[in-house]
Amino acid sequence: MKEINTELEIMASSEDVWQVLTDFPNFGKWNPVIIQIDGEAKVKTKLEIHLRTRSGKSRIYRPIITKIEPNYELRWFGKSHFPGIFNGERIFTIDSLGEKHVRFFHREIFTGIGAYLAGDRLDRDVRQTLNQMNVALKRHVEQLSQR
Repeated sequence: MKEINTELEIMASSEDVWQVLTDFPNFGKWNPVIIQIDGEAKVKTKLEIHLRTRSGKSRIYRPIITKIEPNYELRWFGKSHFPGIFNGERIFTIDSLGEKHVRFFHREIFTGIGAYLAGDRLDRDVRQTLNQMNVALKRHVEQLSQR
């Protein structure tokens, strides 16, 4: 198992962050990593997520939403075509620190032999993309909440 954790503070309410995080049709307007999500923000929904890799390539990922706790947590889980090879769970958590202040946690947990074989490169690449998305989310939510 490999777990990659990132976090940052956002000067907005948990409701504002949640609204952007679950507005899948508009992800491509602000997110440089996840450029499109097809599907609804409902538990057991299979999503089709279009990613842009660090090298500029596009990939499609098809996870299933496993948890939704409004204004607090969103999780989805995906696995490779061959069970046990490479699985990933994406976890977004919003911790309210005040009326217009949250700490946003963004994690990815990988399991399977592929996570072990990928080694430090997986950690470095995924951490960079999680942080890139975090900064874009912060910028977008803070701009919206100031209107």
